[in-house]
Amino acid sequence: MDTTVAHVLADLTVAVHILALLFIGFGGFLAWRWPKVIFVHVFFAVWGVLVNVTPIPCPLTALEDFFRHQQGLGDLPGGFNAYYLYGTVIPRSLLPVVVVVALAVLVISYLGAYLRWRHRHDQTPAHGVSLG
Repeated sequence: MDTTVAHVLADLTVAVHILALLFIGFGGFLAWRWPKVIFVHVFFAVWGVLVNVTPIPCPLTALEDFFRHQQGLGDLPGGFNAYYLYGTVIPRSLLPVVVVVALAVLVISYLGAYLRWRHRHDQTPAHGVSLG
């Protein structure tokens, strides 16, 4: 593979990875508008937790590593989060706070999605009911 193509594909993988992280963080709010998104979001949220607390590798990190190897580079040192986020976007000292805030955002988004779903469900007129 040409190194220029590998570089572009690695950059594209980083962009997709960032979008996936944003979806993991805030996708529950999309379910306020599109309730069925919650099922996809649950999968992404569980996957995000698993790849961060178990040795299960993230496929997007593996894909970026593959494209880095095509360029003659090594694996991302420490993985995607450690390389791109920790110490740059998120100070390492704030990681415990970030975890608590992320969990709070998740709970709020799911609670809001549930309440909006319930409100829609309560507002739906009964079909085929005759009052007289």
